[in-house]
Amino acid sequence: MKLVLAIVQEKDSGRLIDALTEAGFQATMLASTGGFLRSGNATVLIGVEDPEVDRVLEIVRRTCQTREQLMSPIPPVVEPVDSYVTYPVKVQVGGAIVFVLQVDRMERV
Repeated sequence: MKLVLAIVQEKDSGRLIDALTEAGFQATMLASTGGFLRSGNATVLIGVEDPEVDRVLEIVRRTCQTREQLMSPIPPVVEPVDSYVTYPVKVQVGGAIVFVLQVDRMERV
């Protein structure tokens, strides 16, 4: 048995949960926050049998794609203000970070 732990952008989490449920998988979603962009993320936990891991990964790939977004930089706390960039910059967001972990035992109670 495996635990698939997917960290996705909050904007993609609803579609991911819907797609997993439609495919017959049960998942638990936890709210989390990204460190770099300080934006909302979701950590999705899916317990699956070993042969089902590839199906889950395909659902994650299909529903959580990367895209570009304009973002205003966060002002520096310590650096001099005159070197601060004030115009929006394009950043790549979305996609997923996925961990597949071995599970020795899982019980539903």
